[in-house]
Amino acid sequence: MPRLPDPAAALPVVVTRPLQQAQAFASRVEAIGRRAEIFPLLAIEPVDDVSGLRAVLGRLHEFALAVFVSPNAIDAVFRLLAGWPAALPIGIVGEGSRAALRAHGVDEGNAVIFAPAGEGKMDSEELLKSLPLAGLRGRRVLIVRGQSGRDFLSEALQEQGIEIEHVTAYRRLAPPLDERNRAQLLALADGGGDWVVTSSEALRNLLEMTRLAGGDDRVVKLQRQRIFVSHHRIACTAQSLGFCSVILAGSGDERLIAALQSSP
Repeated sequence: MPRLPDPAAALPVVVTRPLQQAQAFASRVEAIGRRAEIFPLLAIEPVDDVSGLRAVLGRLHEFALAVFVSPNAIDAVFRLLAGWPAALPIGIVGEGSRAALRAHGVDEGNAVIFAPAGEGKMDSEELLKSLPLAGLRGRRVLIVRGQSGRDFLSEALQEQGIEIEHVTAYRRLAPPLDERNRAQLLALADGGGDWVVTSSEALRNLLEMTRLAGGDDRVVKLQRQRIFVSHHRIACTAQSLGFCSVILAGSGDERLIAALQSSP
């Protein structure tokens, strides 16, 4: 008998990362035989005035560690730098940030890089466990982030007697709802898809955009679709927002791709 087609394989995998990072993951989705559809739920824009960021980068020698909260933070900084000072260690949260550093010529061969060591969890809590806290006490740590961010790492480091300085490198915005993406969103809500979401903020934007585009009926349709997420915090957000089928894959593209392959 002929093999019946897999109904899940007919659904698109909706890649919701900012446009700057979406295509690389979409290519990996296509490589496993799934159709990728890019629908960014966050727009990344430079800050209006980079003078504050430039000023901080001009005194990197004052810091004992620089933590980048995302690949976007790395890209924003390296647009303004000719190179990274080898004496300044770097802290990162995920594998996407490691790849972004490599793209700018920075890796373990020419820099000290601290990152989460645990399997499956890539977040600030795990990064904290990898940091040499005793050597950082009484010194200053720079955290490079968007216009806002979680305070866990800052508070935890301050509790250890470490001075924290934040600098805003980029802005995260909800994409404007225009004629093109409104039609795309309504088609996805009606036709179904497997959504890959790596930010709680993006999930909230998705529901708001869907409500604006198609009303509560489309929201209900969307909530019945599968959401693949990278962190338990995002999974909790998805469930609290009414999504019925939330699959926690774990951090990193490898785990997200594996979850897409193994989910019927």
